[in-house]
Amino acid sequence: MSKKFKHIEESQITITELMKPVNSNFSGKIHGGYILNLMDQIAFACASKHSGHYCVTASVNKVNFLNPIEVGELVTMKASINFTGRTSMVVGLRVTSENIRSGEIKHCNSSYFTMVAKDENGVGAPVPGIILTCKDQVRRFARSITRQNEGRNRVSRFSSKIFKTEEYLDLLKNSNSKIELLYIPKG
Repeated sequence: MSKKFKHIEESQITITELMKPVNSNFSGKIHGGYILNLMDQIAFACASKHSGHYCVTASVNKVNFLNPIEVGELVTMKASINFTGRTSMVVGLRVTSENIRSGEIKHCNSSYFTMVAKDENGVGAPVPGIILTCKDQVRRFARSITRQNEGRNRVSRFSSKIFKTEEYLDLLKNSNSKIELLYIPKG
């Protein structure tokens, strides 16, 4: 039987991989899709290690590619559980690359993967909670709760059933768009 709570360090994972030409694009940089694939793998491993179950990716929160990754660099990915719900976990990921010759290390991206634990029948499985032992862990946990609430509000605010076009026309005035609405509904 798994523990009811685990220390975050118990399920943290770090992987390092040499970037090879086979994973590069036409400009000689590593494909973003390849990096996303590695990120999904480490998020899966971290969530599965924490939960003791097979896990699936439910969502990925914003991935910004901050710096390109070159062929021949070492890429290091670190994954850590930031939040636990009943069956879900938010895995925080940090990706850096290191130029082997110069020793220069670049932060390439950070992201948050929401993973859901599944039992042998494919049903959501309860996951252990996490023990928060420092201010950074509390901050990450609280940030995950806030991000989830903001996501729910964003989805409901832009629902086609309640969206009011006229309330957003000013927002679009200086955008790279041309509005040719034939009819603007009132209310």
